[in-house]
Amino acid sequence: GFADREPCPWRIVDDVGGAFCMGNIGGGIWHSIKGARMAPAGARLAGSLSAVQARAPVLGGQFAVWGGLFACCDCTLTAVRQKEDPWNSIISGAATGGVLAARAGPRAMASAAVVGGVLLALIEGTG
Repeated sequence: GFADREPCPWRIVDDVGGAFCMGNIGGGIWHSIKGARMAPAGARLAGSLSAVQARAPVLGGQFAVWGGLFACCDCTLTAVRQKEDPWNSIISGAATGGVLAARAGPRAMASAAVVGGVLLALIEGTG
């Protein structure tokens, strides 16, 4: 719940670290399988390890950026609205999706914001 989370300035650091670890672990699993499948028959293990070494930290960094931006939006909304409720997370997810897609233009930004908001609404609804 909301009560067992870190206070806001430290929540950002906590979320960035957690997201980085999650991205690295998930990326390690994903890229080990993908690297083994793409490697030649005699070098499956080497191909797997090479792919993990090259790509897992990149995915971890991408997750960390998403987690950091989300946590910043969440802390900002908590400070502005003076309450912690699921709407902060939903709006933060939409804002994060929109900001991360901003380079692709307004249409991509709007659709990414909708996807981010809906995903966080689903997560908040099940949590």
